[in-house]
Amino acid sequence: MYWGFEMNGKEQTYEWGDKKKLLFLSIIFVCIIVSITLTLSKTSCTTVYVATNGSGDFNCNGSDDQVEINKALAYVAENPKFTTVHLKGPSTYIISDSILIGNNTILEGDTTAVIKLEDKAGWPLEKPMITQMDSAGNHDITIRGFEIDGNHDKNNEKNRGKGYHNLINVLNCENIQVHDMYMHDSHGDGFKVVKCSGVKFYNNRVYKLGHDVLYAIYSSNIEAWNNKITCRTNSGLRIYNTNHVKFYNNIINSEGEGGAGIEIQKIGPSTVMNDIEIYDNLLYETNAAGIWITGYGAGYSKDSAKDIFIHHNKFYKTGTNEGADWAGGIVLNGFQNTLIEDNKFDGCYGAAIAHKQVSNEFSAPGSGYTTIVRNNIIINTQSSPAAGEGYAVYNQLKNTHSFILENNCLSGNAGGNYMSANSTSDIEADSELAAKLNTNETLGKDFPWSEAMSTGPQTPYEINESKVQTEQEESFELSLKKAFSEFRKFLKKLLLNISMQFDKAENLKVALPFIISDNRLREEAPNTTFSDSEYIDVGKKSDGGIYRGIIIFELSSLNHTDQVEEATLSLFWYYPENQIRSKDTILEVYRPMKWCREHVTWQQRESNDPWKNSGGDWYDRNGVFQGNTPYATITISGDENPDNRYYDLDVTELVQEYISGKYENTGFLIKAREEDENYIAFYSSNWQNKSQRPKLTIEYI
Repeated sequence: MYWGFEMNGKEQTYEWGDKKKLLFLSIIFVCIIVSITLTLSKTSCTTVYVATNGSGDFNCNGSDDQVEINKALAYVAENPKFTTVHLKGPSTYIISDSILIGNNTILEGDTTAVIKLEDKAGWPLEKPMITQMDSAGNHDITIRGFEIDGNHDKNNEKNRGKGYHNLINVLNCENIQVHDMYMHDSHGDGFKVVKCSGVKFYNNRVYKLGHDVLYAIYSSNIEAWNNKITCRTNSGLRIYNTNHVKFYNNIINSEGEGGAGIEIQKIGPSTVMNDIEIYDNLLYETNAAGIWITGYGAGYSKDSAKDIFIHHNKFYKTGTNEGADWAGGIVLNGFQNTLIEDNKFDGCYGAAIAHKQVSNEFSAPGSGYTTIVRNNIIINTQSSPAAGEGYAVYNQLKNTHSFILENNCLSGNAGGNYMSANSTSDIEADSELAAKLNTNETLGKDFPWSEAMSTGPQTPYEINESKVQTEQEESFELSLKKAFSEFRKFLKKLLLNISMQFDKAENLKVALPFIISDNRLREEAPNTTFSDSEYIDVGKKSDGGIYRGIIIFELSSLNHTDQVEEATLSLFWYYPENQIRSKDTILEVYRPMKWCREHVTWQQRESNDPWKNSGGDWYDRNGVFQGNTPYATITISGDENPDNRYYDLDVTELVQEYISGKYENTGFLIKAREEDENYIAFYSSNWQNKSQRPKLTIEYI
């Protein structure tokens, strides 16, 4: 057996059978172990350094820099003694693929260290710049201290808000912290967490991203504080079917673009949202509402969406977009017993506080929704063509929603104090008090961010040089690194070769239980999105229309060069129980056209963009549009009942086409061949029992 590696710039080959050379290697190996012990533990017993000037334990060259960064992260993940990968600055690390972080790992950097997306990246949807190492989930990850540049302008062929180039995206993870970062100019989210818990986002500066800054989906125990955010697309802080949330001490604004400063969104019945607190924030000149709260969807219940507490915030001129009907201070519908108290609203557009249904899509079912508004100061509300005439409190949903108003102080609101609301304890400020409230001191007095407002917001790319950490190494450490630098290179090369030999010797198998999205397409509800259902179904009922399913898995952890040996899509059949169907159900899998996971319906693949064919557009195995040669198929007999197990579809060919980059990953469209009297249903990713959710298992080389 021969092992090759580079020493002193030359490729060397040694034969293990040569005793002299083996002895020589053994001596060097011992020296290397001593070297690593001294060099890595002397400077820091837990940190591995990455640099671009040759001074790091792993060194980048300004191209494909994720390779060395990922080697450093893998080293830390595999060696419990180490906890941290540190990016040295001033340096820009250009990445052409995702950075992968494992358990119990800190990825940190100097404030002058920049991770930047390459020009014209051509990445598929949902491929993030930084994500977790294990697609099934990781825990105890910290990202801190450096800059992430989404390189928006050099990738401007992509659409914003569609899921391209999310800066950080984690799935099924626990205990994740992102803090003291500068994040800017992306096409997607800043920090997207899906089905995660224990998330902390703080002390960050974020400028003009392509979607939400923090976006938490089906998650819990989320905190965001001390962040300074300028929105460009969508919201600053957003939660979707997420509970146990605190947003506080944040400063959020827009520069003529974007959506709400903070967005609270509840869809369908599957998640309870009853522990959300928003306080001590400054929201100013946001494009739409300062805070937008909305609940809606099939099976929605107000009992599962209630008790939001909003207090001690400042809203200043929020809702600057004259064409946004959801402009204002706080715009809400569909939540019960929301408490809004001790806030200041100054110069908001449309209405300071409003019950509104922004569109038919966001309609809350039923009635009896109550919002309590007390002890607030509401002054100088301005009229807005789309959002209203400048009321302090505006109830557009008077048949289903109501306000309880207590002890609020009102003055100078252009449209008056109330529309479809009333109070006996509110007071109209006299001229002296109104003048005092209107002075600049009210923008921040008794708020933790008053100094920030008095000095004005920081410039977008401003870096506080006083925080730049200058690395000082002792002369002993420097000489030690020089003496053993070649030995360390040798060890890394040797270990890499050994690792590659083992990789070549066996296939790897990975199960991907995490689903980006699964949705039902229902003919009888052609304009309804069913992303929160606990099942996906196919076929046709005798008393109803046709049903189809659409599902997409996260594949970014796999590389274009991976060779898929076998890929299996597994669905857990549960319905109909104890009922014989009149016909067999032949399941078929096709490659769908790109679709929007939040808005896909029987009629539309995304908002205002219909399918060419109702029920979904697809390509078959031969690349034929709406063809009938499926990538995978199985038959479930009409004589069979659900038997508490998975049913498997061989999707190897389609998954290989996705991973290789032949096609963008658009997931799987699942339908019945003959859609008549053969309805069946499978559990979805929203089903409470994780062991019965859809999964994709891939065996690859």
